[in-house]
Amino acid sequence: MISQKVAQQSLRRLAVQQPYAMRWSLMNSASPAAVAMGRNVQKRHATTSTTTQADASKILAQQRLNRPVSPHLSIYRPQITWIGSSAHRITGIALSGSLYLFATAYLAAPLFGWHLESASIAAAFGALPIAAKVLIKGTAAFPFVYHCLNGVRHLVWDLGRGISNQQVIKSGWAVVGLTVVSALTLALL
Repeated sequence: MISQKVAQQSLRRLAVQQPYAMRWSLMNSASPAAVAMGRNVQKRHATTSTTTQADASKILAQQRLNRPVSPHLSIYRPQITWIGSSAHRITGIALSGSLYLFATAYLAAPLFGWHLESASIAAAFGALPIAAKVLIKGTAAFPFVYHCLNGVRHLVWDLGRGISNQQVIKSGWAVVGLTVVSALTLALL
């Protein structure tokens, strides 16, 4: 209602102050009848050109270079939450992958003449130097302990406990600390 009054007052002022401007704008505007009959319609002629597939690919590649790039992990400060989640998945894949690899080798061992029985593996491991034994046991213990402790952490979350940001950060660092201590303990046994 107010906007109509403002528009009317503006048109009245324009008609009083510049009467010829009002007539000129009314004379040069297209009437609804002229637009409906197809007269006074603006036309824009488009030019087209044929391009080859290689040219189209180059144009598309150039357009992709001009697009904005979304932020990536490199702009974020590393946090224990997403590092812990990634490490949990990586250790799970490493543990299951090594299990499947050893199981496949164990099943194929008779065909190739390999000796992967427990006695031969224990004898080969016993013949290694102490540093190699600690390194191999630590390499096996670290992902196993981390995945187990972080799995317990996830089970606690499934119960609805320890989900606040501060508790998640504290439990993440607790898992890291317990993993280092436990893996070193298992490696040195």
